[in-house]
Amino acid sequence: MKIPFYKYQGTGNDFVMIDNRQNLISKNNTKLINRLCDRKFGIGGDGLILLENPEVAGDDFRMVYFNADGNESSMCGNGGRCLVAFAKFLGIIEDKATFTAVDGPHKATITGDEVSLQMQDLTEIKQSGNMAFLDTGSPHHVVFTKNVAQLDVKKEGAEIRYSDAYIGNGGTNVNFVDMQENNTFLVRTYERGVEDETLSCGTGVTAVALAAHASGKANSNTVKLIVPGGELSVSFKKEGDTYRDVWLTGPAEQVFKGEIIC
Repeated sequence: MKIPFYKYQGTGNDFVMIDNRQNLISKNNTKLINRLCDRKFGIGGDGLILLENPEVAGDDFRMVYFNADGNESSMCGNGGRCLVAFAKFLGIIEDKATFTAVDGPHKATITGDEVSLQMQDLTEIKQSGNMAFLDTGSPHHVVFTKNVAQLDVKKEGAEIRYSDAYIGNGGTNVNFVDMQENNTFLVRTYERGVEDETLSCGTGVTAVALAAHASGKANSNTVKLIVPGGELSVSFKKEGDTYRDVWLTGPAEQVFKGEIIC
């Protein structure tokens, strides 16, 4: 059986994309999904995303996201942005999209290679010293520190991800953050499911931006995030204890397409 696929990346966060509106592959086939994401024996990617027919009236499509280990996962911000670019390529949308993912409804806009994705509102941010925890569609532990470029992110991220504080709750993603000037932050992220550092994480930089603002490290409603794979921005409005109208913006582009024999 030959499965047509597309490869997309958003600031180095890369995904295998499949148009699954005709139920080409089963969402329960964990081994197949894991193989497709394998960089040695498959296509390679931080995750796999299925574009499916909408289940909610008014939506353009549905997003189903899997980590590279083959398991269906929580929301992926860069994956959502890439899926919007994929939907435009397929002719499903033009410059705007409405879709539903595992964490609920999302809106998006696309201009050229730049995609802006509306994230969920956020009320709860747990802060302690230089650390914070918040769920921006996926759980994120945020550590504000120095010399992020020299950190062993895989080692230190895994220690936090598998610590007693998180292991019983399915683990967490971990973001190491170095504050720069002018509401700009350098971010490196350890992603659960990938179990390694990734070049970018959309829900991660969203978490960093909101945690930075909540702790007073950022004083603007638009925050710039520099990740190993490029640059992203997060804008938002603060109303009381709630962050609303949260938008993640950055590039998303098709890298290649092909067929894989399964």
